[in-house]
Amino acid sequence: MSSSAVKSLAKPKGRLPFVVLLLAAGTFLMSTTEFVIAGLLPDMAADLNVSVSQAGLLITAFAVGMIVGAPTISVATMRLPKRLTLVLSLLLFAVGHIVAAISPVFEVVLIARVLTALATGAFLSVAAVVATSAAGPSNASRAMGVMMSGMGLAIVAGVPLGSFVGQLIGWRGIFWALAVLALVAAVIIGRFAPAEEAGQQSISLRSQLGVLRSGKLWLVLLTTALVSGGFLAAYSYISPLLTDRTGIDEAAVPLLLVGFGIGALLGTVVAGRTGDRAPLGTYFGIAGGSALVLLLLIPLSPFIVPTAVLVILLGFTGMGVTAIATPLAVRFGHSGPSLSAALTVSAFNVGIAAATWLAGVALDSPLGTTGPSIVGAAMAIAGLIPLLVLAAMRATRRTPAPEQTDAEKTLERDLLV
Repeated sequence: MSSSAVKSLAKPKGRLPFVVLLLAAGTFLMSTTEFVIAGLLPDMAADLNVSVSQAGLLITAFAVGMIVGAPTISVATMRLPKRLTLVLSLLLFAVGHIVAAISPVFEVVLIARVLTALATGAFLSVAAVVATSAAGPSNASRAMGVMMSGMGLAIVAGVPLGSFVGQLIGWRGIFWALAVLALVAAVIIGRFAPAEEAGQQSISLRSQLGVLRSGKLWLVLLTTALVSGGFLAAYSYISPLLTDRTGIDEAAVPLLLVGFGIGALLGTVVAGRTGDRAPLGTYFGIAGGSALVLLLLIPLSPFIVPTAVLVILLGFTGMGVTAIATPLAVRFGHSGPSLSAALTVSAFNVGIAAATWLAGVALDSPLGTTGPSIVGAAMAIAGLIPLLVLAAMRATRRTPAPEQTDAEKTLERDLLV
């Protein structure tokens, strides 16, 4: 690495590129469709003549589509310009919602949800690479924090607003609205997203798949699955905890969920800002903070004020993982950044799938409403183990080559954890 490159990468942080804000808006749109369906299930079940539990397969199908689809689509589109991939993902997203909105058959809607998940996984993985590349290595985590704040905003505003509007215009109306917004986003991103330089997208399949040999990447993915699953295990079943154990009125639960979303929004931004300076330390803070909040929630959940504070802190600590995991994965899988980012999306959804299943089992066990929090705490604590391995690998890392300058050694230490 040349001295000029070091100076360029080490320059003070400034304003993030406009494309990061565009991708944050796209993330908000994608995240809204992932979360909003939970509030629409009863109406969808009645309209499609299936049980609510069967309609719940629409959530499962989306998660599976994200887990499998994100890396698959990433490899399949690796030779396409990233701007084109983003536009095509938004178009497929729109098509999936239109098909679901006009179909009276549950199985067709289920397939449409899988298509939507494929589009979402492709968009998020490619958007992560575009955002971090546009911002530069010294601002990568900050850019991811801003981009993934779209997910926090979806929890704060998109899901409650979608559920409310869904009561007025029905779930099909919501799907039509999401389709139209996706088409608008495709036009805007196609117009304003930066074009790649010549040869920038010519990454071979061998280079992409080479990231699978990175032990550090797999440690990041394992941490991501465990820590994200930890806080979502508790969050997925937070309503029965609040109503049955804390004694909060059911009408007040949405207010606390908005508090969770505000905490999540702030957490992604803060993690993004600190993650560029101390990525591994930030991840330790996220995992340890989530574990501590979940452990405190178990004995303090009978008390309203502490529980309300802990729910907000759960969003703050847990959602920070979305800002730090992808930049770390891309750094350790630098030969295939799109696949590395896609695997992070898959890891996040693997954590969701495993955690919600385990939390559901715990909820029906003698542990009762504290079961999901116990599962979440155990997962978050387990997430500290691969981070400790990463820290040990850093401590024993080979000394940099003697021809490197002091500035280059400093930059390598800061960027590569």
